[in-house]
Amino acid sequence: MIDTLNSNLVEDKANILIEALPYIQKFHNKVIVIKYGGSAMLDETLKESVMRDVALLKSVGIHPVIVHGGGKEITKWVELNGMKSEFYNGFRITDSDTMKIVEMVLGGVNKGLVSHMESLGVKAVGLSGKDGSMLRVKKKEIDNVDIGFVGDITKVNTQLINTLLKDDYVPVICPIGLDKNYKMYNINADEAASEIAISLEAEKLAFLTDTEGFYLNFNDESSLISRISVSDSQKLIREGKINGGMLPKMENCIRAAKNGVKRVHILDGRKMHSLLLEIFTKKGIGTLIYR
Repeated sequence: MIDTLNSNLVEDKANILIEALPYIQKFHNKVIVIKYGGSAMLDETLKESVMRDVALLKSVGIHPVIVHGGGKEITKWVELNGMKSEFYNGFRITDSDTMKIVEMVLGGVNKGLVSHMESLGVKAVGLSGKDGSMLRVKKKEIDNVDIGFVGDITKVNTQLINTLLKDDYVPVICPIGLDKNYKMYNINADEAASEIAISLEAEKLAFLTDTEGFYLNFNDESSLISRISVSDSQKLIREGKINGGMLPKMENCIRAAKNGVKRVHILDGRKMHSLLLEIFTKKGIGTLIYR
């Protein structure tokens, strides 16, 4: 009986590897941009899971690029400094003092992720969008409200990223950019991931979030949509059926899909190995946005 159980287990493992093979071949030497955020950044077990997933992707010849945020950690440090976190339309109002905290926190998160990757035997380099003038921005304008040093990306210079990918490194990028006067701006991490994926002509863009995917009705788990086209997504936005925190995320997904990224995914970062399940299995998970 024990031998039979062991035999079945071995066969199941072999079938998993066989199922993954065509995807490994399909995505070999392709760029996959991963927007890393939410609970997967805060829970050490989930963090370990994501970093191992990235290490495996790298090991089978895929080129992962990580773009990360750090909103909850920034909020914590803003409050520890006796300041108040304020938001407008989902964007952090960022004065000069807050901007200093943003840079400090994102820099710490960035180097922590690099150390984690290195501990798994993967060469990684931490970058800010300031490095090599990677992310150039202009001041974001919303309803004539001044939200401070928050930037809209105007240009992505991929030279540094491509050099690192060519030399077998995993770029780990935090979303800070420079305007034409070399002033520093905070950038929404979803926007940064989307624009970087477009500029790199990435095969995939995956957003790790704290939701299973896109729900037509967030109070009804059975309304999870596994696949949706750009045109249907835009229709739902016009009808007001996509709102709240999902609206800017979906808008970034649509922009990436319309501008050359072949597949854009919203994945549940709370689920162990969600990246591998999406990339290497037939069914996949989460929500796929496609042209």
